[in-house]
Amino acid sequence: MPLTDTQIKNLKKQDKPKKYSDGGGLFLFIPPQGSKLWRLAYRYDNKQKTLALGAYPIVSLADARKKRDDAKRLLGSGIDPSQQAKLDKIHRRASNAITFNAVADEFLEKVEREGKADATMTKKRWLIDLARDDLGTRPISEISAAEILVPLRRVEAKGNYETARRMRSTVGQVFRFAIATARAENDPTGGLKGALTTPTVTHRPAITQRNALGGLLRAIWGYEGAPETKHALMLMAYLYPRPGELRLAEWAEFDLEQSAWTIPAARAKMRREHKKPLPSQAVEILHIQKELTGDGRLVFPSIKSRVQPISENTLNGALRRLGFTQKEMTSHGFRATASSLLNESGNWSPDAIEAELAHVGADMVRRAYHRALYWDERVKMADWWAEEVESMRSSTN
Repeated sequence: MPLTDTQIKNLKKQDKPKKYSDGGGLFLFIPPQGSKLWRLAYRYDNKQKTLALGAYPIVSLADARKKRDDAKRLLGSGIDPSQQAKLDKIHRRASNAITFNAVADEFLEKVEREGKADATMTKKRWLIDLARDDLGTRPISEISAAEILVPLRRVEAKGNYETARRMRSTVGQVFRFAIATARAENDPTGGLKGALTTPTVTHRPAITQRNALGGLLRAIWGYEGAPETKHALMLMAYLYPRPGELRLAEWAEFDLEQSAWTIPAARAKMRREHKKPLPSQAVEILHIQKELTGDGRLVFPSIKSRVQPISENTLNGALRRLGFTQKEMTSHGFRATASSLLNESGNWSPDAIEAELAHVGADMVRRAYHRALYWDERVKMADWWAEEVESMRSSTN
C-alpha cells in the first residue's frame, strides 16, 4: 500500500536496514542510524539500478512521488535517470563557477586585445568594479534585473546619473558577451533603460561668435608661456582635433611634405584610422615645434619627462591663464567652434565636415565615403578654415 505522512513520521529505526514501498519503484529506506531516505528502484539497459531522491522530511512524500514520476518520464524517453542526475549536478557546478566576476574579467581581456585605448579600458574597469560587490560572486545566468538595479541605485543616490547610465550599458556588454559565449541566455539590463534618471545634457563650453573667437585667437597668439603649449593651442585652433589626439601625437604620424596627419586607430576615439589634411599654417607651426622636440617620439612631451605627453590639464590651464573661464572655453570646445562656423558658412557639405571631425556616419557606406570621397573637399576646407582663423585673428571688429 502507498505510504502516508503519518505512517512515515511514526517509523522508528531498527537494528537492521528496512525498506517501505510506496509503489512504482519508490521506497523509503531506513538504515540502523535512523535516517529516512527516499530511493527509486528501476531497470535500465536490462540492469537493476537505484536512484537516491533525498531525505525525508526535506524531501516530502509528495516531492518524492514527483521525482519518481519525473524519472519514469526520462526512462520512457530512453534516458537513465541516474546519469541525468550526474549531468545535472555537473551543470549546476559549472553554472555556479561562471560568476559575473569571471565573465567580466574575460570580457575586459577581450576588449583590451581589440586595442581599446588605455583611457577606455580604465573607464570600463571602473564601471564594472562598481557592480562587483553586489554581482561578482553570483552565477551570471541567474542574475536578475532587480539585482543589477541595486548598485545602479546606489550610484544614482549620489547624484551621478550619467555614471549610472554608463554603468548599466557596460554591465550590459558583459551580459551580451556571456550570451555570445554560451554562459547566459539573456541580458537583464535591457529592461532597466527606463528605470534610471536621465542625466541633464551639458554641452562643452565653446566660443562660436566670430568677434569673440577673434579675441581668443589673439590671446593664444600672444601667449607668453611655454612655446610648446602655445603651439598646441594654435594647432587646436587650426585643426580642431580631439585634445587627446593632439596631446598624444607622435612625429611618426605626420607627413609634413604631403601635409597630412594620420591618427592611428589605436588612439582615435572611433577605433579607426583618421587622416587629416594640414593647411600650410599648421605645417609651419609643426616645423617650428620639430626644432624643439623632433629628437623624441612625442610632438608635445611633458616638461617632466620626454617620454610622457603633456597632461590633460595643460591646454585648459593655459586658457584659464589667458582669462577664459571653464564656462567660456575648453580645449575640446575648438571642435564645436569649428563645426558651428563651418556649417554656418554653407560652403561645405555636412558629410565633409563630419568626416573632418572624425564622427561616425549613419552606416558603413557613409564611413567609406568619409574616408575617401570627401578628401579633396576636406583639403580645401582645411585651407579655407586656416584663412578664416587668420582673418578673425587679425580683425579688430
